[in-house]
Amino acid sequence: MSMSPAPIKRPRAEEILGEWGVRDVAPPSQAERERLERDLEIDTLVGKPLRRRLRLFRTEGDNYLASLGGPLPYMRRLKQIEEDTADHKRRLEALYAERGSDPVAWREIVERWDFGTVNDLIDRHNRFYPIEAHLPMNPRSRDFVEIGGQPYQRGLLDASWILTRFPA
Repeated sequence: MSMSPAPIKRPRAEEILGEWGVRDVAPPSQAERERLERDLEIDTLVGKPLRRRLRLFRTEGDNYLASLGGPLPYMRRLKQIEEDTADHKRRLEALYAERGSDPVAWREIVERWDFGTVNDLIDRHNRFYPIEAHLPMNPRSRDFVEIGGQPYQRGLLDASWILTRFPA
């Protein structure tokens, strides 16, 4: 009585490679999946081709993080300064059309005009811009380099700013 050897069980490829597809989702992995889906909604680059650039530098981790965060703080601050300044200019134009012919009344308006919010933004820009924008230092002047030949600092808005644009 000869006994034949037991057949060898051959495992399926899925068992060897561990490729089972999606199984029951555990609550922690479901929460992680939902977070990833929310991040995809925020990312404006999803589904758009990226332009190719020559990279003559090493990319750093902080640059990747900054690129996903949208405009940097100094960029948002500069945009707000421009918008607030344009708003002041529009409002002053309207008042100048009404009362610009009377120099005494116009000077009273100019002296009482409040630039507090925009001047606060300009002050913060002047203090933090060189560091946030990673401006290099000029060893001769011991100050930050100029941008396009112009200093990075902005002047505060005041009565003289108004009078140069809308003379009494």
